[in-house]
Amino acid sequence: MEQVGYDTYCNLLDEVVKEMKGIEVQPEIDIQIDLNVTSYIPDEYIQDSNQKIEIYQNIALCKNEEDIQNVIDEIIDRFGNMPPELENLIDIARIKYLAKDIGIIKIASKKTLNKKEAVVFTFEQSKFNLDITELIKKYGTRIKVSPGVKPIITLEIGSDNERQILNDVTEFLKFNQNKER
Repeated sequence: MEQVGYDTYCNLLDEVVKEMKGIEVQPEIDIQIDLNVTSYIPDEYIQDSNQKIEIYQNIALCKNEEDIQNVIDEIIDRFGNMPPELENLIDIARIKYLAKDIGIIKIASKKTLNKKEAVVFTFEQSKFNLDITELIKKYGTRIKVSPGVKPIITLEIGSDNERQILNDVTEFLKFNQNKER
């Protein structure tokens, strides 16, 4: 376990148990997230490095909103109100599981030609199944679609405010997740 890390060990163990039960195991896709937000656990909030690692692991293992809420409740119970950097980290965990549901493999911040903040969503082509018409109705000129081997959607945020970036990304993912069902 020390050689592969706790998170990887848990995932491997989960896969083996599912295979033994005859449940088909889908390969885990690791989503790259590179947003211009500050996301970490400040030393002033949790001084003990072992506790900090435990919280990072708990956040990394979140697979749905219930997991997120359980981690939030645990953190607040143990350490008090969360600082903004940790709230951002939790939001990134939420973004990660929402993105996985609609086939996104990468989410990254970038500046547009007119120097505005934007977020680029890169999709796995086999899972790209979004209604472009609905996206254009909702986002208008804020959205650009680039089809290809790995389809890309660029969403103009218009602000470099961290909370705005995370809220807009989450809203985009939830909007498209609802359209998938």
